Amino acid sequence: MIPIRAAVPTAEEASSLLAGVRRTADVDARAIAAELADDEPDDDLLALVSTPFASVADVDERLARTESYLRERGDRRSVFLTVYSRMTATVRAAIADAAFVDPEWTASYLVAFAERYRRALVAFERREFESLPRAWLIAFAAAARGETLVAQDALLGINAHITYDLTYALEDVGIGPDRGAKREDHDRINAILTRLVQTAQDALVEAYGAVAIAEVDRLLDPLDDRLALLGLKTSREFAWRNAVLRADLPAWIAERYVDWRTETLATGAAAVVLAPDVGAETNARLRESEAEVDAAGAFHEAIRRRT
Repeated sequence: MIPIRAAVPTAEEASSLLAGVRRTADVDARAIAAELADDEPDDDLLALVSTPFASVADVDERLARTESYLRERGDRRSVFLTVYSRMTATVRAAIADAAFVDPEWTASYLVAFAERYRRALVAFERREFESLPRAWLIAFAAAARGETLVAQDALLGINAHITYDLTYALEDVGIGPDRGAKREDHDRINAILTRLVQTAQDALVEAYGAVAIAEVDRLLDPLDDRLALLGLKTSREFAWRNAVLRADLPAWIAERYVDWRTETLATGAAAVVLAPDVGAETNARLRESEAEVDAAGAFHEAIRRRT
């Protein structure tokens, strides 16, 4: 058993959890679910994602097809997939290039991670909101309502998938035996994600610059090195610590404690992303500019050129 002090949040985690508790109070998940309950499921979308992913190649190919399907229909859920499908393709190439200590585990990790996203998307599309993490409910609902900017759509998806899903994907695939080697590969994926998030930020700047909106620095700031409440690197460290706690502490302690940590941080971060500190006037002008162009398409093209 690990020492109980390992369960004590770091100073950064404690600060972020406190912020998450405050911001989670702003989220009315029941009201969000009720607003969307009568929407009809998209059978063609479900046909793409209803079956579990079978391999890294299957994840790569079906995520790309799902992104294209949503983007062609103007569905803003495509924005996160623009980033995520590129991440998957990059990790797939790195596995093929023998960049990982344990390529078999890394492949299983990638599939388990994608499965968490797939299940969330299917649950949302089938209106099974009770089984949907609140961070994903917020992200998908905001995209469905069309009330967010492309930058927010990207951040909401990244937050839900990394801050929430990653803890459970690591548990699904297991972090032992040879935990040290698996940690090395987890950190190698960190490096890939860091580069891709920087690419996403550059692509967002380009997409907004194309419509002559310059005041986006504060909106895009969380994409830099401090994603939402914790930061990209620290969010992945948070997920690893959670996976260690769930593996090493008694289940009756670990499950409730880790679930609370993960839910609080991911939901609070989503609330932060929904209320960016850019001012009402700038936010309104950004929305007006996005309404005049295909901002999601411009973001996709900017990402494609950079990768």
